[in-house]
Amino acid sequence: MNTEPRKNKNLVTIIIALMLCGQVLFAQDPVFSQFYNAPLTVNPAFAGISDNPVVSLTYRNQWPNLGNVYTTYNASYDQFVDKYNSGVGFGILSDNQGDGSLKSLKISGMYSYGVKINRDYQLKIGGGLGFVQQRIDWSKLIFGNQIDKADGIITQGGSVIPSNENNNGINSISYVDISAGFLFTGPLYYVGVSIDHLNSPEQSFLESDRSNSNLPARFSIHGGYQINFDRGNKRDEGSFITPNLLFEKQGDFYQINAGAYTSIKSIFVGLWYRNAWSNNDALIASVGVKQGPFKIGYSFDYTISELSIGSGGSHEIGLLINLYGLKSKKSKLNDCLSLFR
Repeated sequence: MNTEPRKNKNLVTIIIALMLCGQVLFAQDPVFSQFYNAPLTVNPAFAGISDNPVVSLTYRNQWPNLGNVYTTYNASYDQFVDKYNSGVGFGILSDNQGDGSLKSLKISGMYSYGVKINRDYQLKIGGGLGFVQQRIDWSKLIFGNQIDKADGIITQGGSVIPSNENNNGINSISYVDISAGFLFTGPLYYVGVSIDHLNSPEQSFLESDRSNSNLPARFSIHGGYQINFDRGNKRDEGSFITPNLLFEKQGDFYQINAGAYTSIKSIFVGLWYRNAWSNNDALIASVGVKQGPFKIGYSFDYTISELSIGSGGSHEIGLLINLYGLKSKKSKLNDCLSLFR
């Protein structure tokens, strides 16, 4: 029997437990490879960037060969309110880490307001307010004081070595989360900046660690340039190529996604490179189709770090539904945000 996946799974569980019990909780938010299919998770200023209301659904399974290490679901709805030149959005994000060791559920609302500089350029300012609940299953965690250097976590009698950690019966926590950002758009390029966890919410499950476990703010800088295959600067729904860059920093964690997305009529493909600063993390390939109100895409992360492709890489499926019937006016859009629609 091959025991490597089980060993790796236990290793991941141990790492999660050590992070939970350290002096500082080093936690990073889930980031989708197809961030363009879940833009509200990047910046609240993306709320209402389409003429039509949009429903977005995303599923991500990271490192499946190691068990259910990371599975993430996201659903959102946003629309533009023409009368107030504003956008509103709502989102639900569910994250499962360590095969149920740590589960998170976030429900949030977003609002954006557009300041028109002229016919072609606009500055959107956005804010988000979320409610987060996290649950921990202590029975699935293995702590450092349970590991014997010679025998591992199992005693000679065949039982698991007990832990000295005292969780005080706390298995769930809740907190409010605040975000803000801005987005500058033009006919050919866009740039945005956002900050999540502005209020640095406290998120420890251990009473002894409450004073030193605030969730670090997540800073994001993102931008892209759209090259239309047809003449003119008008947004072309059919054919274009758009190089994009997403940089994120949270605590001591850095990540850069760089690549390009190409749409030829109803078919689109993308190729990206993700780097976690000193770690060459993954190559990301995506493919999809847009037909009528539906846009569905699949992406695969080919792991190139020391974890290797033996982890199973990562699989992600994204679905956008444009509710055309709820908007009858002619499009007023003249920007380079076609990949988000």
